[in-house]
Amino acid sequence: MSVDWIGFGYAATVALGGVIGYIRKGSKISLIAGLFFGLMAGYGAYWVTHNPRDVKVSLFTAFILTIVMGVRFKRTKKLFPAGIVAGLSLLMVLRLVLLLV
Repeated sequence: MSVDWIGFGYAATVALGGVIGYIRKGSKISLIAGLFFGLMAGYGAYWVTHNPRDVKVSLFTAFILTIVMGVRFKRTKKLFPAGIVAGLSLLMVLRLVLLLV
């Protein structure tokens, strides 16, 4: 059984992004959303660690973040944080789909 280090790293990045958004801008929404999606991504990585084909939670979390942050990036044209998170989330979606193949 190998640990899903990529999944846990992604989860930590998302959660840290929420904390940074709160510290820099005072955004409670960023804090709540970052911690929520970070926890969900971590929970998904836990399940992928135990069964590499059990990607439902991770895939759903990454997909939702891809859509939400992609729309935000399109609207604001700001690479950080929306573009970066959308890109990382899209890479996670692709990685998880490849785990199923």
